[in-house]
Amino acid sequence: MLYLKALHIIGVVVWFAGLFYLGRLFVYHQEAYSKPEPERSILTMQFVLMERRLWYAITWPGLCITVIFGSALLHFFGFPDWLYAKLGLVALLIGYHLWCGRLRTQLAEGTCTWNSRRFRLFNEGPSLLLIAIVFVVVLKDAISWPWLLLGLAGTGGIIRITVWAVAARKPANSRI
Repeated sequence: MLYLKALHIIGVVVWFAGLFYLGRLFVYHQEAYSKPEPERSILTMQFVLMERRLWYAITWPGLCITVIFGSALLHFFGFPDWLYAKLGLVALLIGYHLWCGRLRTQLAEGTCTWNSRRFRLFNEGPSLLLIAIVFVVVLKDAISWPWLLLGLAGTGGIIRITVWAVAARKPANSRI
């Protein structure tokens, strides 16, 4: 069982690393469209390549490893009450993952209408899900749902304010 748990955790780390980096690449990719030629074409081609490699070589394998070994752990743990909350959060994370795939395709085709600020905010989704999942798994049935939700709302608010403040201070041609 401990080997399954270790492999599950490794999958989680790989998956989140891919999602975090992919979201950052989306920000840079969108900002590349505002560059003059030939810089725009060079950058967008490079970001398309990087996003595709990250998507298929890191992010999807991380998801698969996480789900396979997490499912195997169900044999040992069954379905305690806290696990339903974790699985719900993981379902949201899988939805986020699939949404990233859609955005990746739109960016590659040049049809994405999101700006870099929206991508910055979108990129914080996995952070909030990671926080929630870790608290649910560590605290299990002792979790205080009102405090967790309040903490997530507060963290989300701080992230939103920070993204707004950075964007307001950033020069138009900067890539912060």
